[in-house]
Amino acid sequence: MLRSYLKIALRNLRSQRSYTLLNVIGLSVGMAGALLIFLFLRHHLSIDRHHAKLDRIFRINTDMHLDDGSIEYNPESPLPLAEALRNDYSQVEQAAFLMMNRELTVSIRQSGQTAPRRFLEHKGTGLVEPEWFNIVDYTWLQGNPKTALRQPNSAVLLQSWAKKYFGDVNPIGQTLTLNNKTGVTITGILADPPPMTDTNLGLFVSMATLKQLDPANEVDNWWFLNSTNRVYVALKNPEAALSLEQSFPALAKKHYGVDAKVFQFHAQPLCDIHTDIKRGGETIRASLLWSLGIIGVLLIVAACINFINLATAQALRRGKEVGVRKTLGSSRGQLISQFMLETSLIVFTSSALALLLVTILLPLFSDWVQLALTFRLDGPTILFIGSLLAGIILIAGGYPALVLSGVSPWAALKGTLTGASGRGFTVQRALVVTQFAVCQALIIGSLVVASQIRYIQQADLGFTKDNVVLVTVPAKQQARQEAFKKQLSQYADVLSVSLSHRPPASDQLFGGSIKFNGSNDWSVFPVRDRLADADFVRTYGLTLMAGRNIAPSDTIREYLINESLVHQLGFSNPQQILGKKLQYYHSPVQLPIVGVVKDFHQKSLREAISPCLIASKADWYARAGIRIAGHHPAQTLQHIRQTWQQLFPDEVFEYQFMDEQVARFYQTEDLTARLINAFTGVAILICCLGLYGLVLHSVGQRTKEIGIRKVLGASVASIVGLLSTEFLKLVLVAIGIASPLAWWVMTQWLQDFAYKTDIAWWVFALAGLLAESIALLTVSFQSVKAALANPVKSLRSE
Repeated sequence: MLRSYLKIALRNLRSQRSYTLLNVIGLSVGMAGALLIFLFLRHHLSIDRHHAKLDRIFRINTDMHLDDGSIEYNPESPLPLAEALRNDYSQVEQAAFLMMNRELTVSIRQSGQTAPRRFLEHKGTGLVEPEWFNIVDYTWLQGNPKTALRQPNSAVLLQSWAKKYFGDVNPIGQTLTLNNKTGVTITGILADPPPMTDTNLGLFVSMATLKQLDPANEVDNWWFLNSTNRVYVALKNPEAALSLEQSFPALAKKHYGVDAKVFQFHAQPLCDIHTDIKRGGETIRASLLWSLGIIGVLLIVAACINFINLATAQALRRGKEVGVRKTLGSSRGQLISQFMLETSLIVFTSSALALLLVTILLPLFSDWVQLALTFRLDGPTILFIGSLLAGIILIAGGYPALVLSGVSPWAALKGTLTGASGRGFTVQRALVVTQFAVCQALIIGSLVVASQIRYIQQADLGFTKDNVVLVTVPAKQQARQEAFKKQLSQYADVLSVSLSHRPPASDQLFGGSIKFNGSNDWSVFPVRDRLADADFVRTYGLTLMAGRNIAPSDTIREYLINESLVHQLGFSNPQQILGKKLQYYHSPVQLPIVGVVKDFHQKSLREAISPCLIASKADWYARAGIRIAGHHPAQTLQHIRQTWQQLFPDEVFEYQFMDEQVARFYQTEDLTARLINAFTGVAILICCLGLYGLVLHSVGQRTKEIGIRKVLGASVASIVGLLSTEFLKLVLVAIGIASPLAWWVMTQWLQDFAYKTDIAWWVFALAGLLAESIALLTVSFQSVKAALANPVKSLRSE
């Protein structure tokens, strides 16, 4: 029986090569798109999932609830918190403090070499308490996890980092010099963990070494919150998180007194950290992952719709076959089995082609999304593919099998199937509308994302980001910093140099409260700071709105403030605030405001511009901003490097352009645009294949009608219009359905931005025009071919 079914199925698929090819291509493209989305989602949803205590590991965040009602969401916590949690809370099995991604200069002495090898590590280094290794999972290759990081001046390396620093030499007992002053001895080697982790440290320095690296750091200070500080806990059971949360207000009250309402601790599950953008997570939001999952499902549904439409469109052609087989005794179940077998053959062929497409496209896709994605047939992948195949066979084959197997044998043999098939064609129209509604929504989404990115790129940031080179300068070296600035300023292609703690826009925000105009009360709103020299305004192209620039100074003597701070203090005219005095927490006295600068964005356009002040404080300077002419950038950069090496011979020179740093703020939006554009193209291709198949069938059914119309004088245009109108009407209905839904979704997406573009009417008009044009091109190809055919051949075909 099965052999007979297989022969009949292969014969039918061969006889209808065009429909088979359209179905195979449509399904394979849809499956390949869904599989790529699966690999992308799997990567992000696998982050830090390999730890045995996953459901019990939490990060303790310290959110700042300010008096003005705003909330600052922070991933950091004070250093003493970990010890307090270890000692005083029964819910906590273990707690550990980390200083993540400390920027360190690492030096290694080499035999026979006068100068050591140096590495400037921006990420992957950290000071950790040894309890960290009782919370997360690492494999120790050498060393004792209980003692390796107990003592000062000890460090542990990942195997890959040990290879980078020492090559094939045994690293145990070797010495690294940190920041050219603190030596640490390697006491342990760890196997590299899975790459899917956000706590990707490679150099672990004992927390007991902190006092040597940073003598000013107050290890027992509950008020000191640094952006690198993290506290993690492993609870005795997952349910203990609730009781721990309930105990945090009392903990805050104990250490912050009346300010306890400001410092609010929260326990965040480890698996939620990766997508927590507001607390410094990666460039992916949970909402984008959900959206991509939905898009993957829609791609499969669109491909299944193609199959259903083409299969039901052939109901009239296969009606006589069904009628004969029923007359000869075939049951409905046997007919359903026959049609499901044909579907299965197409689906399995499509899956093989989809796997080939994924293998070919995955390197390009990985590079595109900047991830090291891999395709391997392990348990989860096999389960996904198996579920995908089963779902497609049931969805794509189920409805056509039921329709075709339910054909009346008498109506089929007499050729009177129009009534029965009418219901099928009504479903066909609904499915075509569904397909193009999905395409229309994706087109609108891609246009809105592109419009927002264009808005970001063209927005007035309040400062000039082009041709500005950012160089990290060693802190607490004021004399050499000034010499570096002076020597660079004498070079013809260097237009201006400024020393500052941070440039105008930074991924970190610093600030505090102020006292204004003799008041004894600190402000209820935070004020951001840019501690910088007098050349900050000129170097970064800030606009002075009133007053003058600050005078050169090493310490805070006067202030520039931005327009937002002027308005926050109750003034509408910047001139009115000149001469008024304010006190910032870096200064013990109130000092005059001498100028007002135009608002500039201190972070991305997702955040509103904060009140901000600019003042000089040389002992905080850590960046040099160098505006260059841009005529000979390579030569200018070489000169900057040589000047650096003369003045900072023990440091590693690195630079970055300001526009590159600003671009990093919008990696999420750039990734969103890439993904939506890619899968919008896939969806359009699938829709076009299905529409082409339906037009092909429609032309085949109306061959005689077209011939008669041509004989009676119908023009090519009128015939093309006749064949195209019905499908274009369906696309128009899809536009009407998709547009309000897409408007709502994209409006919600834009809510993440304090500064955003409007969704203009032309977005919907352009998206609709694109959808209609794509449909018209698809339909017209076969319609024109039919209209140009010899009518004699058309009539003879009957």
